[in-house]
Amino acid sequence: MPAEKEMPATIRRSPEKAQRTWSEAHDSAVEEYGEGERAHRTAFAALKHGFEKVGDHWEAKSSKGPSDRQAAKSGRAARQDGETAEGVDANASREHLYDVAKRLKVSGRSSMTKDELVEAIQRANDQASRKARS
Repeated sequence: MPAEKEMPATIRRSPEKAQRTWSEAHDSAVEEYGEGERAHRTAFAALKHGFEKVGDHWEAKSSKGPSDRQAAKSGRAARQDGETAEGVDANASREHLYDVAKRLKVSGRSSMTKDELVEAIQRANDQASRKARS
């Protein structure tokens, strides 16, 4: 299966269901579109529907659904480049984002707005992924 060779490390460190979700979506997309960026985007879109990135891995969300405005788009609009929340469930409540930020030891989180929490979690996730690679 192509997905086994292509699976990013953050997904390899995630629960088996997240790995299976990404792999099945990736392999299906490879059959439909061929190997490459489009297959990866499709696999990540499927993963983000049920999982969110927390630190250096993915965890199941409490409820399935799009993670951000870009993920909620469909058709041609979804294929156009747009900003994503990079795996952070930006549609979650501020309280949920605060709890994730607390787990990631984000400083200053108590005074942050929801958008600021999303950005801070993105930075913390990137830092955790870099650290896990080394």
